[in-house]
Amino acid sequence: MKKKILIVDDEKDTCEILAEILEDEGYDASYVLSGRSALRKIKENKPDLVLLDIKMAEMDGIDTLERMRKLEKEIAVVMITAYGSLDTARKAMQLGALEYITKPFDIKLISSIVKDALSRK
Repeated sequence: MKKKILIVDDEKDTCEILAEILEDEGYDASYVLSGRSALRKIKENKPDLVLLDIKMAEMDGIDTLERMRKLEKEIAVVMITAYGSLDTARKAMQLGALEYITKPFDIKLISSIVKDALSRK
């Protein structure tokens, strides 16, 4: 059975690229464009891994992660952002994020981190 990965980013191009790469690697990848949509999707169809952008318009990634943890504590989460800061990284890790990577990212790095995160789950 394919591992399910949910990509959450308000940049549709980023979502489409990541979904295509992950699908090519044999994962069942889907995406949503907001934190609220991510929470609904997680309730409907629990993914094995969430790739979660930090800077989003209506609800940022940290708020989304906090709310997500109330629904599901066991989902592996990797935070993605173009605006890296030590405080944000620390907060994400305290909330249970496994990794924190910055944009622009290397495709091989994403693949490696996804495999690692799924194996730790």
